[in-house]
Amino acid sequence: MKTIHLKTSDQVPIAATFFEPVDSNGKLLLINSATGVKQQIYFSFAKYFAERGFTVITYDYRGIGLSKPEKIKGFQASMRIWGTEDYKTLTQFIDKYYKGFRKFCLGHSVGALILGMNPDSLLFEKFIFVATQDAYFGHLKTKVAVTALFGFGIAVPATTKLLGYFPAHWFGLGESLPKGAALDWKTLILNKKSTSKLFEKIGKDYSKELTQDTFIIHAEDDSWVTEKGMESLMHTAYPNLKKTYREVKVAESEKREIGHVNFFRSFNKNLWEIILNELK
Repeated sequence: MKTIHLKTSDQVPIAATFFEPVDSNGKLLLINSATGVKQQIYFSFAKYFAERGFTVITYDYRGIGLSKPEKIKGFQASMRIWGTEDYKTLTQFIDKYYKGFRKFCLGHSVGALILGMNPDSLLFEKFIFVATQDAYFGHLKTKVAVTALFGFGIAVPATTKLLGYFPAHWFGLGESLPKGAALDWKTLILNKKSTSKLFEKIGKDYSKELTQDTFIIHAEDDSWVTEKGMESLMHTAYPNLKKTYREVKVAESEKREIGHVNFFRSFNKNLWEIILNELK
């Protein structure tokens, strides 16, 4: 395991961690993180796959974790930049240094949404989506939708204007976010087009070019992800991906706890075979 900093085309250092196996099976797995989730959350999961022959790469988007500047106020970052710059920096590195490998990409939450922002997504033979969807509030259950409307309709605009960033941890939503990333999250929640709206803002949409097999996991107890939201994402943003769904039941978790992030916690190690079996 080693962490290095890769420079993006706009000269921003991105912290990437490499988990190299003792005996390689010739397969590489890139993990695109969820919003506000540090790459360390995925380290146990990455080690599990490295022990089984995979080269695994985790990284932090700019403004998050080891890629966070000293001052986040006014720092230029957005979900769109995460996809067009940060994720692209990783795919360019992979294309250059891992040419002979079979390549897979796991997108957790927003980590799946940014695939359509980068033409290099064609490098991967298969995708794994975990806890992802079009997050428009109209797709959410009533209680969560009300929380989302308050959080992204009032709290995000107010705090980003006052502080110059979004203190997501105040609301139990992970790491503090650069203003631009929080406003893109607001778009995902409040705009009916959701993910497709972010693609429109970029001006270059590569999502329709993606035709790979895609295994989509969601947890039974993830209150933020709904079948309606997942189907919206796959029909509007990624209509040409060949999709297979898998709901992970709470009873399958030894602690009976999965939610939006805990699939990757070591106490759910028994669930990781679900993904391992998809990458054979």
